[in-house]
Amino acid sequence: MNIGIRLHDAAPGTLRERAGFVREQGFACVHLALGKTIDPGLMDPAAATPGLAAQVKRDLGDLDLAVLGCYLNLTHPDEAAYRDTLRRYFAHIRLARWMNAGCVGTETGNPNAQYRYDPAASHTQEALELFIRRVAPVVECAERFGVTLAIEPVYTHIVYDGRAARTVLDAIRSENLKIILDPVNLLHPDNLDRRDRVLAQAIDLLGEDVVILHMKDYQRTQDGLRSMACGLGEMDYSPILRFAKARKPFIQMTLEDTTPANARNARLHLETLAAGL
Repeated sequence: MNIGIRLHDAAPGTLRERAGFVREQGFACVHLALGKTIDPGLMDPAAATPGLAAQVKRDLGDLDLAVLGCYLNLTHPDEAAYRDTLRRYFAHIRLARWMNAGCVGTETGNPNAQYRYDPAASHTQEALELFIRRVAPVVECAERFGVTLAIEPVYTHIVYDGRAARTVLDAIRSENLKIILDPVNLLHPDNLDRRDRVLAQAIDLLGEDVVILHMKDYQRTQDGLRSMACGLGEMDYSPILRFAKARKPFIQMTLEDTTPANARNARLHLETLAAGL
C-alpha cells in the first residue's frame, strides 16, 4: 500500500513541519495544494519558478509528491477569467516538471461563475463539450513539459461519472491526460442506491487510465452526503482495493477529509482491509 495524505489536512505549520507530521504518521506521499498549504499568493503564475520548486522538494524530503493540485474552474463563462485560469494551470505544469510531481490534479468545474452544481446545466452535452475545448490547451502544455494532467470525476461537476470521463479521454486522446479516481466523489443521493454499479462502471471504463486514488468515507444526511475520514462512514472499499491490488501495484492513494487526530487510523483502516482481501 502506498498511502498518502493532503498536506492541508495535516497539523498546521510550515511546509517542512507539515511534512514531518505526516511522515511520523506513516504516510509515504502527499497531495499538495500550494494556496491551501503554504500561501495563496503561490497560485500567482509569477511565483512559479525553479527556486520555489526546489524549496518545496527540500521541505518534502523523502515524501513523494503524488499530486500538485490546481482545482480551478476551466468552464467559467467569462473569457478573461478563463484566460487567467489557463495561466495558472500552465504555471502549475511548469512547477510539476521542476518538482517531479506525479501529476497536476484537477476537477472539471461547472459552467457558471460560482463553480456551483446546476442539475439543469452541469451534466449536459454542451457543458461536456465546453470542458473538452477548455482543457485541451492545458493538456497540450502538459505534453510539452512531459507532465501528466489528471482529471477527477465528481458527481456535482461536468465530468460526473465514468462514461463522461471516458468521453473526455477519447476526445483528447493524449497519454498526458489521466484520471484521479475518488469513489465517494462519484456518489450522490441521486445514485446512491446504485453505488456498486457506479463504481464498477468507473473501474471498467477508466481503469487503464487511473493514476491516483483519492480515499475518503461518507455518511448519508438529510442534506445529502457528508464526507469524512476512511473508516468513519458507510463506504465499502472492497471493490476499489481489489482493483488496486490486482491492476495498480504501488499506486499512490491520498487520504482526504482527515484530521490530524484520525489520519493515522484512516490509513490503518485501509491497510487492514487490503490485507484481508
